[in-house]
Amino acid sequence: MNKKLVSSEVISKSGIAFGTSGARGLVNDFTPDVCAAFAIAFVKSIDNEFSFNTVALAIDNRPSSYTMAQACAQGLKQLNIDTVYYGVIPTPALAYKAMQDAMPCIMITGSHIPFDRNGLKFYRPDGEITKEDEQAILHNDAPFAPLSQISALTVSNAAEQAYISRYAALFSGDALAGKRIGIYEHSSAGRDIYKSLFESLGAEVTSLERSDTFVPIDTEAVSDEDKQKARNWSKTYGFDAIFSTDGDGDRPLVADESGEWLRGDILGLLCSQLLNIDALAVPVSCNTAIEKSGYFKHVARTKIGSPYVIAEFADLNKAYESVAGFEANGGYLLGSNITLNGKPLSALPTRDALLPAFMLLIQPQSISSLLKDLPQRFTASDRLKAFPIAKSKALLEEITSDVARFISTLNLPAHTSVDTTDGLRITLESNDIVHLRPSGNAPELRCYSESVTEKMAMTLVESTFKYIKSIK
Repeated sequence: MNKKLVSSEVISKSGIAFGTSGARGLVNDFTPDVCAAFAIAFVKSIDNEFSFNTVALAIDNRPSSYTMAQACAQGLKQLNIDTVYYGVIPTPALAYKAMQDAMPCIMITGSHIPFDRNGLKFYRPDGEITKEDEQAILHNDAPFAPLSQISALTVSNAAEQAYISRYAALFSGDALAGKRIGIYEHSSAGRDIYKSLFESLGAEVTSLERSDTFVPIDTEAVSDEDKQKARNWSKTYGFDAIFSTDGDGDRPLVADESGEWLRGDILGLLCSQLLNIDALAVPVSCNTAIEKSGYFKHVARTKIGSPYVIAEFADLNKAYESVAGFEANGGYLLGSNITLNGKPLSALPTRDALLPAFMLLIQPQSISSLLKDLPQRFTASDRLKAFPIAKSKALLEEITSDVARFISTLNLPAHTSVDTTDGLRITLESNDIVHLRPSGNAPELRCYSESVTEKMAMTLVESTFKYIKSIK
């Protein structure tokens, strides 16, 4: 008889850790037993709070995701837990359906990180897990038998249909009439949903560049190649907008009629304004145009990561009628039930790509004209790949110990404040901002900047990374 394994020990030895949203690591480290350990530890960590006998599963288009889902399902069988498998769908589609059915769910996705990595996102029956839940999973000592085989999974389309209905029922059938929209499909988990949904609302849709290999689109660091593609597509097709997402369909990319991709926090700001949201929770890295716009009664700043944004909703909902949040990557989190077009829209406190896109696209004016009324604050961001997290932390400690020296080296104006909520965020006398932090999902160092011009924002990131490369 096989010796029993212990979930916490298997997870600890795997080298896989929780990042800003979910457990992430190399595909080679997500062995069947590791996947089973995570699934079992997750269920055991919440089974005293909720009553359930089924867990929902879904995946992105990564080559490794299906096998990982099989392993999770096989592990849960040992607890006499059934699974319902929704196939390749966006993360918010899985979360929405599971919350409707009051069951936990696991999304197998690495989001935007390279395809040699993958991850697991966990949702309780009442929504995305907290940072406390993450610790409970890591330290759960549930015993289980090593997996000797994994079984095939049968796909249900119920979650896909529920997600489509959420938005199809919210807007009229001609809400997008007259709009020409390109959908950059690549390997997005929602690519089989978006075209028909947009067309059902009256849009003329053109599918663009579907890929049979996984494409790691990062909505916070759009590549120069993807920027140029959007411009070219807009010239060729005369689009009113281009829509895309990251790999698991929870972070949107929206381009205006010129093919210029909007920053995710500006997209979230516009969406929140159009929804008449009272109070927001946003990470510290988001554009200060949010406060400067004067559109909102309250803005709470958090650490980076959707669990931190969601954690703010409980307090905000006690004081304000409508609550939402978004991140610099564009993922939009609806924190309260609202009414739109006289119709109810239930809260979906996990990152979603569709709501902010629809709110911009249903407007009669162009996207670029909506942008003109916002405070002119521009942000930029980029990442240094293959930069270990330990190295990032050591570098930030060194810079924090003498911020004035760091700023002087970059030939920038003196700093007026330092914020260490998440990484190191430096505000200068010019009101420009430089923000460094280790990625929570991969061995990368991220740099965010903000300035009064787009060129200066980009220059701040470039000069910061040029300096870091010179000393590393």
